[in-house]
Amino acid sequence: MGENVYLSGKYAEKNATYHVEDSDWKAQHILRMIRNHQLPVRSVCEVGCGAGEILRQLYLSMPDEVVFTGYEISPQAFALCRNKEQERLRFFCDDFLSRDTPRFDLLLCIDVFEHVEDYMGFLRALKQKAAYKLFHIPLDISVQDILRKKPVSKRDRVGHLHYFMKETALLTLKDTGYDIIDWFYTAGSLDLARSVRQKLMALPRKMFFTHIHQDLAVRILGGYSLLVLTT
Repeated sequence: MGENVYLSGKYAEKNATYHVEDSDWKAQHILRMIRNHQLPVRSVCEVGCGAGEILRQLYLSMPDEVVFTGYEISPQAFALCRNKEQERLRFFCDDFLSRDTPRFDLLLCIDVFEHVEDYMGFLRALKQKAAYKLFHIPLDISVQDILRKKPVSKRDRVGHLHYFMKETALLTLKDTGYDIIDWFYTAGSLDLARSVRQKLMALPRKMFFTHIHQDLAVRILGGYSLLVLTT
């Protein structure tokens, strides 16, 4: 087994903010799924919570009785979490699966399991930790991504060890024992476009997705992720 880049600090060297700038966007999609299904949520846990900003945004938006807990193994990311703690918002620098925790109402796994070497074992171990589980999964396999060898850059830059398309992402969850309640695409390439190239690609992606075929747009042009609610 190679070096753990999250414990050593190498991941933080390349991703110093731990993607905090995307957190409000992710939190809004999580809230949309919660509201769509009127989930009875009084406790929320996020595994691999990074800088803790997604949980902070949820803390600011959800009812006062909801308690939030975040687990993160990276000391650098945990340092970003600590000043966000509140009475109902706590963070731990620890391996979530090694802790004897109460069963949560909702477990968040947001852009996480593609980083985990034994991702199927990880998913099986998570299943009993909460009543509902919500996954955000980058879809790194598309025609454009493969032609540009983009998954390779994802491995070097943001640490993705496994690459998914919609079908393999959903099958992975089913194969590890999850029952899928709902899913929808999220368009980070459109909503979070920052570079000139990203902005130029946003229009054809949006037109293809909106007016031709959603699945084909994602499969050919890429730039989307999947938000999946399970039990």
